[in-house]
Amino acid sequence: MDIRKLQRLIVDALEDVKAQDIKVFNTEHLTALFERVIIASGTSNRQTKALAASVRDKVKAAGGDIVSMEGEDVGEWVLVDTGDAIVHIMQPALRQYYNLEEIWGEKPVRLKAAGTKAGAKASVEDHDDEDEDDTPESPVPARRKAK
Repeated sequence: MDIRKLQRLIVDALEDVKAQDIKVFNTEHLTALFERVIIASGTSNRQTKALAASVRDKVKAAGGDIVSMEGEDVGEWVLVDTGDAIVHIMQPALRQYYNLEEIWGEKPVRLKAAGTKAGAKASVEDHDDEDEDDTPESPVPARRKAK
């Protein structure tokens, strides 16, 4: 499956279950193991499990593979490995503590709002030029500021 189609599918699956603060990072230059890291937050164990199940079900329905899922028994941090993309679904306290954005956040992929529907879900658009900052609707910051 094309990586752009896969990441769009994953983001849509996360949005369907109301994931918060979805970030997509291009990791092709960092590792040959996968091309994207997607990080999202869920507000409870139940929601993180539901987010992971939504990702799993949508990827499988589109003909993609799920290599593995980890952490769904507890639900504080669920990892979904689709081969080309790794999805981390975390509760906010764990996400802040582990700060995965600092590790993988060198090349963010911008999420652009698709104005085709009334409920306009975000679609994913890959921009390899990380200096391109002229899109005001971009919710993906390059780095989180240190406190």
